[in-house]
Amino acid sequence: MQADDLDFDAYFRAIGARLRARRHKSGLTQEDMIAHGFSARHWQQIEAGRPITVKTLVRACRVFGVTPSTVLRGLEGELD
Repeated sequence: MQADDLDFDAYFRAIGARLRARRHKSGLTQEDMIAHGFSARHWQQIEAGRPITVKTLVRACRVFGVTPSTVLRGLEGELD
């Protein structure tokens, strides 16, 4: 899949869904994410699939103890 063919809205929604699933799996609440330095509004936007920076992705992955590649792996195939 070429970058020009990628539906970026769907891509970020998928990332948000994966991060939300990671949060639920880890047993963390949105309040816990605030304790990790995310504002409530920012975290809600992340989980809603708003575009995020690589820095934000890395920060979130550190909270969950996973690498960004774990969150992103195979994502393009889900969007085909």
